[in-house]
Amino acid sequence: MTPPARAFWLSSPGEGEIREVTLPVPAEGEVLVRALYSGVSRGTETLVFRGGVPESQHAAMRAPFQEGDFPAPVKYGYLSVGEVEEGPADLVGATVFCLYPHQTRYVVPVTAVTRVPDGVPAGRAVLAGTVETAVNALWDAAPLIGDRIAVVGGGMVGCSVAALLARFPGVRVQLVDADPARAKTAEALGVDFALPRDARGECDLVVHASATEQGLARSLELLSAEGTVLELSWYGDRPVTLPLGEAFHSRRLVIRSSQVGTVSPARPGRTYADRLALALELLADPALDALVTGESAFEELPEVLPRLASGEIPALCHRVRYGTSA
Repeated sequence: MTPPARAFWLSSPGEGEIREVTLPVPAEGEVLVRALYSGVSRGTETLVFRGGVPESQHAAMRAPFQEGDFPAPVKYGYLSVGEVEEGPADLVGATVFCLYPHQTRYVVPVTAVTRVPDGVPAGRAVLAGTVETAVNALWDAAPLIGDRIAVVGGGMVGCSVAALLARFPGVRVQLVDADPARAKTAEALGVDFALPRDARGECDLVVHASATEQGLARSLELLSAEGTVLELSWYGDRPVTLPLGEAFHSRRLVIRSSQVGTVSPARPGRTYADRLALALELLADPALDALVTGESAFEELPEVLPRLASGEIPALCHRVRYGTSA
């Protein structure tokens, strides 16, 4: 008999609930994982919570172990860290990361979990999915030594990108956000900070992650001639107006999209597993703890997610804590 489990479901847009789950007995090649922590990716998950996924993107936006369909009822999420309770002997007792929704226990194929390195605390490992997005973005952007770079948008993804760029030799990197409180986060990550009006221009590359059309327009303004904006924002069902007149063509500016659903073609031969393993290795840096800005118990999710979606709780990554009995 497998132990009981509970999962968080979006019952209707703006409303969530915790439901009992019956787990299958793990078969050969599967593991039973007891959740330790999960993370709420504030941008994507709160958009899902509000029911803002366009119908045309329902298939593309499915999480690997999602149940139900958009807009609701749906069990959604993809930042889970837990301990293997049953499975192959070399994995039992190991801390693993899995792209699983918010659930106390779950059964998945062995191939769906990635061992968390010994030097990475379980509570920090919930950031793996977001750091993986940043890794893919930088594979797409291919920054060069000495580049002048701005990251516009100090949310979870933007801060992850800025943190990784801070490791590049000779790079001038500045985190740009309309919220002056992000200056403290930037300092913890070891990067410069500026409000949009004060940002340094003549950038070779701007990574945009603010999910606002104002941020995207400002990103274009910060470019040098023939510079590139790498667009990481996803706007859901919102239309975006962009100024492509004036000097956009004469300066030969570029806007390029990046999306974690596909491994960057700039890294042929790399797999999803390779990318995730690299993200987990990068999480050995304790500076990345600055991206976890709140924590609550799993049982509180029905009350916490509406507050995250409304902005009442300001957050980058909000961490969900599971009891020892899960």
